[in-house]
Amino acid sequence: MSVLERFPRVFEIDLKDRKIIATLNLTPGATFYGEQLINIGDGEYRVWNPYRSKLAAAILKGLKNFTINYGCKVLYLGVASGTTCSHISDIVGEEGHIWGVDFAPRPLRELIENLSKIRVNVSPVFGDARHPERYSHLVPKVDVLYADLAQPDQANLVVKNAKIYLAKRGWVLVAIKSRSVDATRKPEEIYSEQAEILKKHGFSILELINLEPYEKDHAMIIARFDA
Repeated sequence: MSVLERFPRVFEIDLKDRKIIATLNLTPGATFYGEQLINIGDGEYRVWNPYRSKLAAAILKGLKNFTINYGCKVLYLGVASGTTCSHISDIVGEEGHIWGVDFAPRPLRELIENLSKIRVNVSPVFGDARHPERYSHLVPKVDVLYADLAQPDQANLVVKNAKIYLAKRGWVLVAIKSRSVDATRKPEEIYSEQAEILKKHGFSILELINLEPYEKDHAMIIARFDA
């Protein structure tokens, strides 16, 4: 097996029959959603499943601007039970931190039990992204805002949160689910429309990546907050 660092702390592993991406396990021996662990040299790598993580899907679809680095502070909207969050936790490491917001109690309990009890760099936040001011006592300014919100006003919710929490020239990664916005229109129209909303509020769009075949009717927008 060979290992190539594709982005800082994100690795491509050649398994002879296929290539996968993985992150270096911050807490060796621990898994969080049944992912495979691979030991190579002194490192233990967690296989990153693109069918269960839209960020992994974006990487495999050719993402160029990977904006999450060691030491980053990240606000994660729609964190759910923490599949993608666990890999971001590997990437930001001991010097970084993630505040994971969700309004659904059950997945947030799973996040607490499965991840934040083991990882000190993950803080669960019970909150609604539509009302970002309500968790301002818990979340500081961040470098990156990651959003996976299956709601009709996805881009507008990102804007509301960014204006409070995102540092100037900080980054947003937005997973757009077109059917949550309007199931009657073409997904490409929805993606462009959501990108235009971000542009109108001071974001520069760097990439818009269709996530098929890993996620049907989904795209990932990567943008910089210049306002």
